[in-house]
Amino acid sequence: MFGRVSAIAMNTYREAVRARVLFGLLALALATSVYSLVIAAMSIRQESRIVADIGAGSMSLYAVFVSVILGATSLYRELELKTIFPVLTRRLRRHEYVLGKYLGIFATLLVFVAVDGATILGIMAIQSGKHLSLTIGVAAFMFVVLAILLWRAKYSRVFVVLPWSIALFLVMMLLCDDQAAERQVLVASALLTLAEVAIVGAIAMVFSAFSSPFLTAIFTAWLFLIGRSADTLANIPERVFGSTVRTIGAVLARIVPNLNLYVPARPLLLGQIAAVPVWGYVARAWMNATFYAVVLLALSAIIFRKRDFQ
Repeated sequence: MFGRVSAIAMNTYREAVRARVLFGLLALALATSVYSLVIAAMSIRQESRIVADIGAGSMSLYAVFVSVILGATSLYRELELKTIFPVLTRRLRRHEYVLGKYLGIFATLLVFVAVDGATILGIMAIQSGKHLSLTIGVAAFMFVVLAILLWRAKYSRVFVVLPWSIALFLVMMLLCDDQAAERQVLVASALLTLAEVAIVGAIAMVFSAFSSPFLTAIFTAWLFLIGRSADTLANIPERVFGSTVRTIGAVLARIVPNLNLYVPARPLLLGQIAAVPVWGYVARAWMNATFYAVVLLALSAIIFRKRDFQ
């Protein structure tokens, strides 16, 4: 089973990495991170905070876009091109196919968040000025290593980006030691963003199992907005909106995953709330995301198994 699922995951990852829309969103995310320097230059003694906040916010936003697009189009592309039929005729169960597709999408999102986060950390390290020459030199070295790997690995060049992006993120995190507080905000935000898009991607897989890419994107975006508004929906004032609207809001807040957990307040990310340790909060958020992802993937597998291909 593991071999079959990993084969589907790697093939999905390879197709997703080559998508032009992914490069466009990545370029937009990196441009937003660089533009944060312009905004930071207008502040007084808050440059690193602005870069970290804008970078974390843009990373979350663009990662959600990527998860919605990939989740809505990955499975449908296989159906449209009829490539799914020879795949399913082999010793491959449909739930394994769905799981492989999801893992391939998540691997792509991991690369996206790692590259974007590494860029922000690199900007913060350069901004601090403590390891200016070292940061520039290490960044140049990492890209030279990537170029060599892409040149040498002719048949698996897309796969080397995955470990390379993680290594780049870790290296930039170490070089950003002079900005410990803002580095913690950015790293925690990156981990929470991955947990959030794990849920969003699973939601998209449920709808893509039976719907078109357009409707899948609409439904997923709708549920994402409800999830981000879960706290508001659960506390709708009955005096203003009436009991019916309040009941509907409370039901939606209980059914839809509360995505506000993955965009906590800045004091929590800084560790300024003694009752809520940062990394304990991140661990609990990941447990919550894992639970929802498993349930949603099981639902999508059931729907996909009952689907009749014409």
